[in-house]
Amino acid sequence: MAALDDDELSATAHEELRRDRLLAALTLIAGIGLVLAVPFALQAGSQFFLPLTAAIVIAVALVPMLEWFERRRVPAALAALLCVLAFLVAVNVALASIVVPAWGWIRILPERIDQIQSNIAPLIDFYSSAQRFLNRTIENIASTPVPTPDTVSAPPRSILDLAATSAPTALIEMFFAILVIFFLLSGWTRLRKKAITSRTSFDGAMATARVIQDVVDDTSAYLGTITLINVMLGLIVAGALYVIDMPTPLMWGGIVALLNYVPYFGPVIAAVLLALGGLMTFSDVWGALLPAAIMVGAHLVEANAITPLIVGHRLTINPIMILVSLSFWGWVWGTPGALLAVPLLIIIQTVLNAAGRPDIAGFLFEHGTLVHEPRTGPKFRPRSRDQSG
Repeated sequence: MAALDDDELSATAHEELRRDRLLAALTLIAGIGLVLAVPFALQAGSQFFLPLTAAIVIAVALVPMLEWFERRRVPAALAALLCVLAFLVAVNVALASIVVPAWGWIRILPERIDQIQSNIAPLIDFYSSAQRFLNRTIENIASTPVPTPDTVSAPPRSILDLAATSAPTALIEMFFAILVIFFLLSGWTRLRKKAITSRTSFDGAMATARVIQDVVDDTSAYLGTITLINVMLGLIVAGALYVIDMPTPLMWGGIVALLNYVPYFGPVIAAVLLALGGLMTFSDVWGALLPAAIMVGAHLVEANAITPLIVGHRLTINPIMILVSLSFWGWVWGTPGALLAVPLLIIIQTVLNAAGRPDIAGFLFEHGTLVHEPRTGPKFRPRSRDQSG
């Protein structure tokens, strides 16, 4: 009789296991379909999703500044307004230091094509095929009509000028993003309190509070640290370019700092742009390549010594995940997506680590469907000796 009961219990457990695996399989299939559909939806609705996502990331990064004001009894609306104004001032400074001088470089580019060709001619003497390709490219550029100074519009000198010279959709997107940042910051304390107190259990409330705080801490720590490193790198490159008499050194330093937000690909683009600027400025080929060499040398020191020293003990991100995130968001939204790739990766990883990631290997070979990582400290925690070895 006992053996019969055991057989019935075993059959019941086996049936429940089959039902659970069926539901997990359906959920996995639905999840795969959703993952495949989301990129195309984001790409098609970029006019809505891009400014909204950028506004959320910026607002999360500004939360520590908002809390600093609120701790000094500044009203929430005024604190949010001060944070937005500080962000707009920083953007205006970057725009004035980069876009305005860059406009002048773009205007004189057609006039410097002969100098560029004469500078790089010694480098391609042994590559006839490259020479033919270069000649065809230069002929195509030279054949394009050169705009006269009277017909060239003035570069934007602030966000207002940029908005006035942009398409109506870009103006609407910019205004929408600023409003989202302001309202998210002004209602941040109330929204966070509501998200925590609306949980039905104490554990759920604590988990929600922990996730919100982790997202803010990790995102603001990454963006604040990387911004400081990039600004210092840009100033060092600008100072070195000033010493060698490179025109508009602050513009080049700003370009280096901005592109350094994009891991791996940004410094390469910055070096190429500096090489082009050097070829347009100096008559000697080795002197023309010196600005790019300065940038590459400064970046190598920053990437291999400074950043690991400052960031390596606080933030650890899987390089493969960074490449995947850069490729994905760059494909979906282009350059703005590449700039948002790492902050979005941090936010998504923080939420998934708390909620549980899909365990595909566990579903295929075991009985698991979700993985919860135990959190013993900050998500980007210091590497132990075993990990660093």
